[in-house]
This record gives sequence, structure tokens and C-alpha cells, in this order.
Amino acid sequence: MTYRSIDYEAVGRIARITLNRPDRLNAIDGALPGELRQAVDEANADDHVHVIVVAGAGRAFCAGYDLKRFAERHTRGIQEEMPWDQMADYRVMKRNTDDFMSLWRSYKPTIAKVHGYAVAGGSDIALCADLVIMADDARIGYPPARVWGCPTTAMWVYRVGVERAKRLLFTGDLIDGRTAAEWGLVHRSVPAHLLDTAVQELAERIATVPRNQLMMQKLMINQAFDNMGMAGTQMVATLFDGITRHTPEGMWFKREAERHGFQQAVAWRDSGQPLPDGVEAKALLQEDG
Repeated sequence: MTYRSIDYEAVGRIARITLNRPDRLNAIDGALPGELRQAVDEANADDHVHVIVVAGAGRAFCAGYDLKRFAERHTRGIQEEMPWDQMADYRVMKRNTDDFMSLWRSYKPTIAKVHGYAVAGGSDIALCADLVIMADDARIGYPPARVWGCPTTAMWVYRVGVERAKRLLFTGDLIDGRTAAEWGLVHRSVPAHLLDTAVQELAERIATVPRNQLMMQKLMINQAFDNMGMAGTQMVATLFDGITRHTPEGMWFKREAERHGFQQAVAWRDSGQPLPDGVEAKALLQEDG
């Protein structure tokens, strides 16, 4: 198959999917989610492949959605026209969520190799893998939890439990690889220069196991998460993600991006300064007309 935003190769029993937009820190464009799913399907259809590794080219795993152009242009949501249709928004974002979850649903084990940053939508992709290995100095988190986002895959609570999921999503803070491993968010953290080796060793170890054995173990473990209501949680999370972009606070944030640029709006969002809330956000929007 021909891919635009990823690279795919299979050598021996290991398939490798590389997010390949390094000039944008592998930010998610319109093609990447669907291509990720297609590559996972390709690996699952290859009887030589036993395990899949997903990584990012260049300086980061994935910096989230490529929102600069969208945030800075004068529209009010994913759609060009208002009033906003929440179900149309949901349809778009649910498709992306399902594409990311192809790593989770894959019949063959998946490993995410995280260096640099895995933030916002990038963290969604990484946490959909069965196993995540991070560089010690890599950073992971969901800053849009502060305003203008909700993690649609909802994997945080399933990986770290209630309190730590709340700690991360109430603040939008990033944590490094060491902390992520200590909290159980990821399988392991290693010095950056050992990341390739650690991932290769794990992939090679898994690849020695028959495909049917790997498939049965994975289906059994994933079923436990299905029994805990993962699909329902993701539906709510994906609906909430659309709502966050259309609250008074979300509309204010987009207005800031239109006026001052997306990077400056993000810098304010993540600075720890109080963000406009409720009546204050509405008043600011009214002042802007």
C-alpha cells in the first residue's frame, strides 16, 4: 500500500509503523489516523508478522493534532457552518478514535516506542498500544484537558487508576518517562540511547511466540477491559471532546488562537495562569463581538 503520513515495513516477524511527519513533530493530519489503521490491518494480514512496533520519525513520537491552521482560521468548530452539529462532530472524532484503537484491537501485540513528546492526540495513539516503552526524558500528557479537549480514547483511567488519571487530567500536566513507568502508565522507561535496544529486545522476545497464542492472550485480556465498559467510556469522552471546543471557554481559546496565533494561545493555556471561566469567558467573547 502507499502511505503519505506514515511509513510501513515488515522484516521477519516484526512490522514497523513510523509516524512520518517529522517537520510537524508527527502531528496528526487528516490522513494519519486512517493510514495507521490500514498499516495495522496490513500487519495483521501478513502471516509472517507476530508483533507490531509503532514509533515516530524525527524529534518526537507525536505532538498531537495538527491544529495550527484550524485554530487560527476564522471558523467556530470542525464544521465550517454554524449552528454546530454535535453528532457530525462525533462522527469525525469517533472515526479517528477507532483508527487509533486499531492498535488495541490488533490481533497481534503492539508496542509504542516513545521519544520526545507524546502529547494530546499523540498520547491517545501511544496509550492504545499494548505496551509502551518511553525514553526517560520523553514527555507524555494531555494539555488540552485544561481547555479545548478531552482524550477520546479515555485510556488514562484504565492504565493508572482513578486518582492518578484525575491528577493528570485535572491539570493537563506532562510527566516524563520515569514517572510514567513508576505510575504504571507505561511498561518501561529507559535512557534515551537505550530506547531502540529495549524495544527491539521486547519485540524479538514476543515474536518467538506462536501467533495464535499471542492472539488468544490478547483477546482474553482485552475482554476484561470491554467488561469494564471501555466502549461506553470512549463514547462519552468523544462527545465531551466536541463539547469542549464549543463551550464559552473553548470558544474564547479559539478566539485567542485566531488573534495571537495557536502557539501563543497554547502557551497561555499551559502556563498555569487562571483561565477565563463561565461568565468571564462569555463576557470576553461578547467584547469581541
